[in-house]
Amino acid sequence: MAMTMTQKILAAHAGLDKVEAGQLILVDLDRVLGNDITSPVAIREFDRIGAKAVFDKDKVTMVMDHFAPNKDIKAAVQCKMCREFCDKHEVTHFYDVGQMGIEHALLPEKGLVVPGDVVIGADSHTCTYGALGAFSTGVGSTDMACGMATGKAWFKVPSAIKFVLKGKLNKFVSGKDVILHIIGKIGVDGALYKSMEFVGEGVSALTVFDRLTIANMAIEAGAKNGIFEVDEQTEAYVKERSDRKFTAYKADEDAVYDAVYEIDLSTIKSTVAFPHLPENTKTFDEIEDIKIDQVVIGSCTNGHYKDLEEAAQILKGRKVAKRVRAIIIPATQDIYLKALENGLLKIFIEAGCIVSTPTCGPCLGGYMGILAAGERAVATTNRNFVGRMGDVASEVYLASPAVAAASAVAGKIADPLSL
Repeated sequence: MAMTMTQKILAAHAGLDKVEAGQLILVDLDRVLGNDITSPVAIREFDRIGAKAVFDKDKVTMVMDHFAPNKDIKAAVQCKMCREFCDKHEVTHFYDVGQMGIEHALLPEKGLVVPGDVVIGADSHTCTYGALGAFSTGVGSTDMACGMATGKAWFKVPSAIKFVLKGKLNKFVSGKDVILHIIGKIGVDGALYKSMEFVGEGVSALTVFDRLTIANMAIEAGAKNGIFEVDEQTEAYVKERSDRKFTAYKADEDAVYDAVYEIDLSTIKSTVAFPHLPENTKTFDEIEDIKIDQVVIGSCTNGHYKDLEEAAQILKGRKVAKRVRAIIIPATQDIYLKALENGLLKIFIEAGCIVSTPTCGPCLGGYMGILAAGERAVATTNRNFVGRMGDVASEVYLASPAVAAASAVAGKIADPLSL
């Protein structure tokens, strides 16, 4: 029976020759991930079920990123619980202040995920690693607890939607615009519990970081996971960071898909998702003057060096508009250091931005950029639900780093080509 990329990975990890959509299977895990919000819940469940040890100390990862550096006493308690658990069980990959980054940027950077892996994480954007040809998906903290104890997880095999990419992106258009375009097209439930599978000659025109952004936001279309076909770029990225052997899976020619979309990358324009859903997308031929109060450039979606470099290109020699707060958040310590060494931080500070240590911070309304009632923010984050970044009467507009940087300068939502 023909299978998709995701189905082949799941079959291999279940020890089966084949699987089909809707089938319930028990799968071996290559990595179990948690953060400072979700891990404490999983730790309590781990203890409650009587688990004595993690299944593999090298395959469990905890990253202190959401409210770290600790924003308050509760955050400090949660990080302390994670720290003590990882010390007790000798967990190899525990990342705290000074070593940490935003989890979904950090794991690829550290070489902890390779093509063909199965990864679960107690965070919905764990689907990011599909950019590297892995099956990765978000789960609840109870599933994380069971995964840490047994190294296994149950899945219902998803059906799939195929996205055939062709062409190349235009100037100041990036992976963020691609995924917003797709979500605007199919809706926030358009891929509900399906695998979004990206193939075609256009894949090679996307950087690995574009792909990480696209896979990251598969969940915003309701998908179980997003996954890209492995190519030379993927292999080069992974081999530079990991010496693990891996398997690159390709879908069978006659694999069955629920739908097939052809996407010409050259036709995609800078796209903005208006409040309060990622599907509420508009391009600049539909956008009138919308004044803003804040810009956030960062997050697991768009805190990569490429994103900062793109923002710096626009901000260089310019100033952030009066009464606009511009916050730059490198996604990892290595990205922060590279931005420092290459002069990007100087550009940001001279433009009137502030630069934060790596953290999820404002993305989930945690800290470092909370919005008051009536305020508007342009953010490179991945969600703009009601109250996502602060008061329920605030508004978040999702955009690429280029659009966010241009908007910071203009004081309103702005097309980077207009500057």
